Amino acid sequence: MKLYYSPAACSLSPHIALEAAGLAYTTVRVDVRAQPHTTEHGTLMTDINPKDYVPALEIAEGQVLTEGPAIVQYIADQAPERELAPPAGTLARYRLQEWLNFIATEIHKGFSPLFYPGTPEAQKTAARERLEGRFAYLEKQLAEAPYLMGERFTVADGYLFTCLNWCNYLKMPLEGFPVLGAYMARVSALPYVQAALRAEGLLKG
Repeated sequence: MKLYYSPAACSLSPHIALEAAGLAYTTVRVDVRAQPHTTEHGTLMTDINPKDYVPALEIAEGQVLTEGPAIVQYIADQAPERELAPPAGTLARYRLQEWLNFIATEIHKGFSPLFYPGTPEAQKTAARERLEGRFAYLEKQLAEAPYLMGERFTVADGYLFTCLNWCNYLKMPLEGFPVLGAYMARVSALPYVQAALRAEGLLKG
């Protein structure tokens, strides 16, 4: 498998999943600041993913899977013994999808206005307030268990960690959310999370 990624972007989530699954894979870095977006080998990203963004996972010659929630479930299903996702067709799997959808629509996209330099300050303030409301919900949920699905890390945790990690770049401290802060410390210490962070050059020292 080949993962197309950009450091610290949402593609960190499948990068973590690949490490957690223990699968063989390679990576191709994409410069998402360049116009047009190009890979480190000079290939246009639109030739890989017509939607022109990461992540993209090449799973076979000519077969490319896109969209983070789909990619991480595919990865989890390739290593069922790692229990990164409940078995397909079970209620627990739909609970996982429930979390993945919440993260994608309420957390991931909630950050979007904060990354665009042209976003008016009033809109940025509103976006931060909406995110804080979602953080408060997560704070309550994670007070009951160490991970989103209970006692075990799943691909949903890798996705949430990826998004909440953006707070470090946006000067949005989680000081008002001690449970979330502890969660981030717990997830970041996992060896496969450390491996993905190191591979993307995101660890200091």
